[in-house]
Amino acid sequence: MAIFKPFHALMPSREDVAKVAAVPYDVVNTEEAAALAEGNALSFLRVSRPEIELEAGIDLHDDKVYAKAASNFKRLIETAPLTLDEEANLYVYSLKMNGRTQIGIAGAASAAEYDADIIKKHEKTRRDKEDDRARHVMELRSQTGPVFLTYRDNEKINAVVAEIIKSEPFYSFVAVDGIEHKMWKAGARSAELAALFSAEVPCFYIADGHHRAASASRAAATCKAANPAHTGDEEYNFFLAVAFPQSELAILAYNRAVQDLNGLTAAELTAKIGEKFTIEKTDDPVPPKSGTFCIYLEKTWYLLTPKFDITKLGVIESLDVSVLQDNILAPLLGIDDPRTSKRIDFIGGIRGTGELERLAAEGKAAVCFSMYPTTLDQLMNIADAGAIMPPKSTWFEPKLRDGLVCHNF
Repeated sequence: MAIFKPFHALMPSREDVAKVAAVPYDVVNTEEAAALAEGNALSFLRVSRPEIELEAGIDLHDDKVYAKAASNFKRLIETAPLTLDEEANLYVYSLKMNGRTQIGIAGAASAAEYDADIIKKHEKTRRDKEDDRARHVMELRSQTGPVFLTYRDNEKINAVVAEIIKSEPFYSFVAVDGIEHKMWKAGARSAELAALFSAEVPCFYIADGHHRAASASRAAATCKAANPAHTGDEEYNFFLAVAFPQSELAILAYNRAVQDLNGLTAAELTAKIGEKFTIEKTDDPVPPKSGTFCIYLEKTWYLLTPKFDITKLGVIESLDVSVLQDNILAPLLGIDDPRTSKRIDFIGGIRGTGELERLAAEGKAAVCFSMYPTTLDQLMNIADAGAIMPPKSTWFEPKLRDGLVCHNF
C-alpha cells in the first residue's frame, strides 16, 4: 500500500507566498524565467533557474549554477523568510483555472516505493536530466518542486479532504497567470489521511515529474550509502509530492508541429494520408473524439479518421499519439524517433490550436496536428502493464507551484 507521510514543510509567510511561488523549472526556459522573476527578489525561479543571475549563455550544468542555486536558497530562507512548520502535516492543495478546481494533498512519498514500482511510471527518463535534478536536490538538501501523482479515487480520503477545506485556507492567492492557489494544513487529520493512504490506496501513478522522482530516488541512495546508521526512516528516504484523485484531473492534448513535409508536396502528403484515413475539411481544429486527428496544412484544417479498426491494436499501439506516429509521422514525414528528431516540436494543449496556426504562419511548421487528449485510464492501464507511453503523450494543467512547501532532508 502507498506510503504518504506528513512532514515539516519549509514554507514562506502568508504575506509573501505569492511572490515566492513559481512555475516549475522545466516549463520555462532561461529567458522566460528571467522575465517572470524580474523585479521580484523572492521569486523561487532564482533557486530553480539560478542561471538567470549568472552570465548569459552559461552551461546550465556548470558548477556555478548549482552553487548559485544553493546560495539563493539560503538567501531566500533568510529574507522571505522561509520557516519550518512546527508540526508535521499533510497539506491540502487547491488550484483553480478557468473556473475549474482540482484538489490534491501534498506530502512525502517513499523513494523505496518508487524503486519497487508501487509508484508507477509511464515515461522513460533521460540520464542527463536525472543528473541535473539529483545534483540540484543534493546541493539544496531539499526537494522544492513536487512530483505530480495521481491515484484511483477513494471515498474515505475524499470525505476527509472535503471537511478540511471547509475551514479558512492557510494560503490563498492568485498568481500572475490568473490561477488561484489555496492550501490548508491537515493538522490533526494528517495522521488519519496517512493511514487511509496506507490502508486504502494500493499504488500511486506519476502524472508529471518523472525526472524529479528519479532524482529523489538517486538522492536517497546517495544519502543511504553515506550513512552507516541508515534505518529507512530518515527524511532523505522520502520526497515531495502532491497526490490527486483521478477524478480531479484532466489531461490536455499534446499537439505536434513538423517543420517540413519530408520532400513531399502538400498534395502528395494528403494523397498518402488518404490511403489509411478519410480526409475532410473542417472548421473545428479540435478532434471530436479519440482516434481522430486534425491536420493543419496550407492554411486549412482537415479532420482525419482512420479507415482501420484502432480497437484491435495493442494498449500502446491504440493510443492516438501512437497511431499518428506509426501511420503518418514515421512512414510519411520521416520522424522515426520523436524523442531526438529536430524536425518536430511538441505544443502543450494549453497553448491552443492558435499556436499551431501561428507556427505555420511564421514558417516554423509546414504541417501541424491537433490531438485528442490521452485519458487517465489509458495512462493508468499502461503503467499497470509496466509499459512506457510514447513521448509527449500527456499535458497537465494547471502546473503545481514550486516554493509553496519544500521538503528538507
